[in-house]
Amino acid sequence: MVAVVDYGVGNLFSLCSSLKYIGQDAVVTSDPDEIKNAGKIILPGVGAFGDAVEKLKNSGLFSLIQQQAKDGKEIMGICLGMQMLFEKSYEFGEHEGLGLLKGEIVPMKGVLDEKYKIPHIGWNALNFRKESDLFKHINDGDCVYFVHSFYADNCADSLIATAEYDIELTAAVEKDNVCGCQFHPEKSGEVGLKILRAFCEKG
Repeated sequence: MVAVVDYGVGNLFSLCSSLKYIGQDAVVTSDPDEIKNAGKIILPGVGAFGDAVEKLKNSGLFSLIQQQAKDGKEIMGICLGMQMLFEKSYEFGEHEGLGLLKGEIVPMKGVLDEKYKIPHIGWNALNFRKESDLFKHINDGDCVYFVHSFYADNCADSLIATAEYDIELTAAVEKDNVCGCQFHPEKSGEVGLKILRAFCEKG
């Protein structure tokens, strides 16, 4: 079973529907026992980093996810969920992340040329940087759907794909049993479904 972590941010049911579409037993849950017993964990998220981390901590799931990662369980973060996998974020202040991956989350503003709109919204091609089982069903250059204003930086240790939007933005990361997508696989058509399928086949 795949546990989609519900800590009070965003509509998680489209993600759950995508998982069920590819034949996975998936549940949206905030129950610690259900998360512990799941074969894999997906941490989604939309909104502001600080608020999301606070909700995750208040729900008691922050330390649980850290421990599950330490125990070797396959974990995927999506969009803000991916960003929370890192050490910290500079979104509206400085906030502690889960610390499962090295790096930090920084704003696009002041980095991108002013002609590029923020947030970065739309379809962009994936540029593979490292070989990954997450990409075993797709090709370099396949397009996925992004919505974000901040991105992961100083994360060479886990970087597996970028997307060009004036600069090369972090698109996907992976280190051992922890991986993440800045884009939304559940909104990325057949390519996104193939990435979710590859994640479910890991381990």
